[in-house]
Amino acid sequence: MDFGYLLKGKYDCNCGKEHTCPIDGVSIGENAICDLELYAKDYNNILLVCDTNTYKVCGERVEALLKDKIYDTLVYHSEGFLVPDEAAIEQMEKKLQKKTDLIIGVGSGVINDLCKYVSFNHNLPYFIVATAPSMDGYASNGAALIINNMKVTYSARVPKVIIGETSVLKDAPMDMIKSGYGDILGKYSCLNDWKLSKLVNDEYFCQYVYDMTYDVVEKTVPLAKKLLKRDGESIKTLMEALVLVGIAMAYIGTSRPASGSEHHLSHFFEITGIIDDEPYFCHGTDVAYSMLVVQKLRDEILKMDYPKIKEFDEYYWENNIKRVYKKAAEGIIQLQKNLGMIYQDKTNVYNEKWTEIKNILKEVPNVADTEKLLEEIGLPVKDFYEMYSKEKLEDAIKYSKDLKDRYTVLWLYSHLSK
Repeated sequence: MDFGYLLKGKYDCNCGKEHTCPIDGVSIGENAICDLELYAKDYNNILLVCDTNTYKVCGERVEALLKDKIYDTLVYHSEGFLVPDEAAIEQMEKKLQKKTDLIIGVGSGVINDLCKYVSFNHNLPYFIVATAPSMDGYASNGAALIINNMKVTYSARVPKVIIGETSVLKDAPMDMIKSGYGDILGKYSCLNDWKLSKLVNDEYFCQYVYDMTYDVVEKTVPLAKKLLKRDGESIKTLMEALVLVGIAMAYIGTSRPASGSEHHLSHFFEITGIIDDEPYFCHGTDVAYSMLVVQKLRDEILKMDYPKIKEFDEYYWENNIKRVYKKAAEGIIQLQKNLGMIYQDKTNVYNEKWTEIKNILKEVPNVADTEKLLEEIGLPVKDFYEMYSKEKLEDAIKYSKDLKDRYTVLWLYSHLSK
């Protein structure tokens, strides 16, 4: 993949926007980590950030490569998943010094988000050395954190450099490889949501970015069986796809090309899991399974001859938000009241554009095809339904949409009387 071309941006797009991505370099392949020495040549006071696993996998190699350019190393110690919350942010900020001129993160999603957020707040550049092809946020400008028990994505900045060494990536835990594949698989759903919102809400839409993202999804999805065998070239293709999706987000300035209804469900499982101290899957795995859930909703809608709109019951909605989200509920209620999306009447739009809406919903792989794709990457559907109860899934369908300010098929489904 020609990242040099992509990083130059696109200034003559038919959508009317100039697309830029201020990343200096992307190096994915064998011995990619050796490029760090060149990229970091102008930095002399580097804070290295890892967790206990990524330090062993790659952090020690970075220390050996950059030697005395690194003045300190932060290694997060945690049981289970490292949570990107206020405590983790504070730990990193305590390691910063006036002389700090660069942060290098070694890890995947959480390490990347923490480095992205802290570096932005302190006006510092950062690099990320990826240890797993597990998610698409490496090249995005959004930092997904858990603040006040709520999943919040902050606008920050993209990394200056992304390093992905194939020999490291292919030895990542298989669950993380599956997660990365699941994140890519979920693009079928989120791109469909973007089209839907363009039709229903006249939301900004870029065909160039849509096509760029869709094309890389189509190239990556057939690689499931090779990924399970840790095939080097397939792992490289997956990592490139994940980075390209991040560039697409940078082009747009939001996560719209990468995140829709399937991500809302994934965030729901993570947040309620943290609140209720219950298990949940890796982000991309939840995204993949959630694509199946929302596809079933699309199929339900497609069976409707015409839209029958139900009345919004604010009292019922607010009480259930409090029941589901507990201590995080007030922030979610306030978000939706400020946005006003819960009060919008879409009756006329749905009636007028019902045929077009249904035509868009048909563009996503159907339920049977989605189940087959999940099976091919080793994500049996039964595992999903064993992890989450019927009641939790029903709550996710009804209330995950309220976590974000984005219109998706979940909003359409919530407006319709079944």
